[in-house]
Amino acid sequence: MAHGAHRNPFPPHPDLALARDCEQCLGWGTVVTRDGDHELCHSCQPDPGGGEGAAASGS
Repeated sequence: MAHGAHRNPFPPHPDLALARDCEQCLGWGTVVTRDGDHELCHSCQPDPGGGEGAAASGS
């Protein structure tokens, strides 16, 4: 019997100082995906990988 990945029961912890004036997340620092998961707002929260993943995959 196959099982899917388990969702993380704890939402990510955003920096609310950065989210304060964000129009995308309305100051919450997180957004809800179509799957119902919470993830950090891409507009106001820094990339946890420092953006290195995009540069590494482009090479």
